[in-house]
Amino acid sequence: MLQQILRDMYIDPELLAELNEEQKQILFYKMREEQLRRWKEREEKARMEEAMLRKTARRKQSNGKHVQWLRGKDGEVWVWVMGEAPGDKPYEQISEELIAERARQQAQKEAEELWRQKEAEITKKFRDAMAQEKARIVAEKWKIEIEDRKAAKLEEEKIQEELKKREEEERQKGEEQIRQQEEIRARELYLSLKQAQQHSQHSDDDQEWEEQLRRSKAADEERSHKARRARDEYRRQSLRAIQKGRVAGLSNLFQGTSLNNDQEIKLNNNSASPLLSQLLAFQCSNIWERPSRPFSRDVIIRWFKEEQIPRRAGFERCSNRIAQWFHGIISRQEAEELLMNKSEGTFLVRVSEKIWGYALSYRQQSGFKHFLVDASGDFYSFLGVDPNRHATLTDLIDFHKEEIITSSGGELLLEPCGQQKNPPDYSPLFE
Repeated sequence: MLQQILRDMYIDPELLAELNEEQKQILFYKMREEQLRRWKEREEKARMEEAMLRKTARRKQSNGKHVQWLRGKDGEVWVWVMGEAPGDKPYEQISEELIAERARQQAQKEAEELWRQKEAEITKKFRDAMAQEKARIVAEKWKIEIEDRKAAKLEEEKIQEELKKREEEERQKGEEQIRQQEEIRARELYLSLKQAQQHSQHSDDDQEWEEQLRRSKAADEERSHKARRARDEYRRQSLRAIQKGRVAGLSNLFQGTSLNNDQEIKLNNNSASPLLSQLLAFQCSNIWERPSRPFSRDVIIRWFKEEQIPRRAGFERCSNRIAQWFHGIISRQEAEELLMNKSEGTFLVRVSEKIWGYALSYRQQSGFKHFLVDASGDFYSFLGVDPNRHATLTDLIDFHKEEIITSSGGELLLEPCGQQKNPPDYSPLFE
């Protein structure tokens, strides 16, 4: 399964969701190694092709071939320079026009903003003055007779006209000031833009490049840190497996644990489980070719009967009884419901619907963890986390009853989680 992922450089989203954080980090580390290997191979191929092209070019040049330049009517090499041909504007003129236009637009924008502020100030100023004057007139003329109110009205209109006239004069004065400031600002911006043009072309590119370099270095450091943790976990598991003596030549182990026809007869004679004998006989009756990946429950059941029962997957080590921790094809949610009220360290093993293998569901103090167990080859191992290869599924379980699965989580398999249904959920696998 891991070789297929590295070959395609793709992992199915549903399968990725089954992996925990440690498995994802180690899988990323291995995919990154594969990317680097392919890149080096591609670079080497490109280097060889470039050397071949240079060698071919030298060979052609030695045969007397050369470049012949196009010549004009005057016999000289024909050259066209942008801005110097008839009808072309000189480069300096184009640059001057662009800078002047940018300066004009910026000054116009600033002038409009100043005028909006000035206009708001003028409007507020005269509105307040008119309101105050009107209030004063109303207060003074309130007790005057009806004949005098007409005169008060005329006086108010006269004052309003005078205020409007003064407002218009102030507006014109303000507009003239803004226009002068706009012209001055346009000249200032023109000079500053022209001066900055010579410096900003390199400084902006340098700043952007430095920012990208900083982000790239930070991302590389983060990936290196995660990859270092993955490598340390890989080495730790390998060393402990060697010390425990649980890793050995798998072919010899499987030869010792496989069941041939004579062993089947011996099991039957020694009161072996009738269920196991029936399944072993079924295994010999059909030819089985495993698909690239499971696509239905029927195919998974057939795979289990054809490949896993002969390896005693799910059985206790020295008997024909089903192990207490073994479960059938159940979902992650069903596994978590079984482990919900259990103590930390409780675990179960269920047949996976995503890969040819199993999923180990583990109860921790703050929730649950799920580890995929790859059984697509002639061994059993955790996908991405544990590099150790075990001859049987029971060997893997017994190994991690004494050795933690990951150094960061410290998972030890302490208590198996048994069945809660009758018949058991693994019944379809043994029918």
